[in-house]
Amino acid sequence: MSGNSSDTVIQTNRLDRGFFRYQEEFESKALAVLRSGWYILGEEVSSFEKEYAEFTGSKYCVGVGNGLDALTLAFRALGIGEGDEVLVQANTYIASVMGITINGATPVFIEPDEYYALDEDRIEEKLTEKTKAILVVHLYGQAAKMDKLVSICKKRGLKLVEDCAQSHGARFFGPGNDALQNGAESSGKMTGTFGDIGCFSFYPSKNIGAFGDGGCIVTDDAEIDRTIRMLRNYGSEKRYYNKVVGVNSRLDELQAGLLRVRLSHIEELNDEKKRLAARYDEEINNDVINKPERRPGCEHIYHQYVIRCEKRDELAAYLKERGILTIIHYPIPPHLSEAYSYLGIKRGSLPITEHYADTVLSIPMYNGLTEEEQEMVIRALNEFQPGSQI
Repeated sequence: MSGNSSDTVIQTNRLDRGFFRYQEEFESKALAVLRSGWYILGEEVSSFEKEYAEFTGSKYCVGVGNGLDALTLAFRALGIGEGDEVLVQANTYIASVMGITINGATPVFIEPDEYYALDEDRIEEKLTEKTKAILVVHLYGQAAKMDKLVSICKKRGLKLVEDCAQSHGARFFGPGNDALQNGAESSGKMTGTFGDIGCFSFYPSKNIGAFGDGGCIVTDDAEIDRTIRMLRNYGSEKRYYNKVVGVNSRLDELQAGLLRVRLSHIEELNDEKKRLAARYDEEINNDVINKPERRPGCEHIYHQYVIRCEKRDELAAYLKERGILTIIHYPIPPHLSEAYSYLGIKRGSLPITEHYADTVLSIPMYNGLTEEEQEMVIRALNEFQPGSQI
């Protein structure tokens, strides 16, 4: 991810620092797995599934190949397909939408609110007799407001799927209950546990990241757990006896073992990112830059620290000249992508989503970002003046 290893450049992410911090543990685990002689669906996967279920507060966890597979298998397990509609926020990463359309269902896009989450007040107007599920995305690491979503799904008999690819360990505490500020760190309920299925990605840049691809689903439903386990392994519950046409989507032993190491440190890793974010919140002071808001009662674990600027491209170029790299999450909304041109949704149909796509910018945010590096980022942001020459 880092691309350029030069210390004169501040990367958007530095995965090597996350490795070196726990190098001895990672290397010890990797060697143990390699020496075991068992590399697919063994003790490391079983142990990780048990530990991750406990971490989230779910009854079951099933490791799969990646986050997209988690979403795809989730909708398949719920029986959602051709002729069905799934409501999803329009400003998400395209994989969220692919999980719907790969199954033949149709995405119905909803504008986000000021916290980049699905605007729950826009749900009712999008519901039709074809609506079968809602996919909520805990974008950038902030838990979405889940109480009304859960209520709507129960009232309407809809399935609720959570895309938690960026929210490992983030909790929702409820309306008017900002437990984090009140010191009740252990209260609240984790993302992924409100709906029928929670889908996670362990892509290396995530707060719980593997050293390659990986993902999982969590659920409290024993039948969903059984179905996903069967689907991930060629549709087989017993070797060479295939009940359905499944896929090959298995979290491998090596990645599971390394994820167990990462999971054992997740609280300190998330706390570090919160401290980095708090410093950005306090010290970035520039009228042309909008800092991210945290919704009361919704925990943010800052997978990304996303600012907005009307002169975003100019700002990104300015920062690059000063040795600070940034990234856009995401420059093209799914409804305007070539992949979904067949939906016929034109520019201007989702103006809030499109405005976010034109103005958001993710600045350096990773475990191991030094005080000096963060100071350079803050100083550069505060000194930025649109139209000025570098």
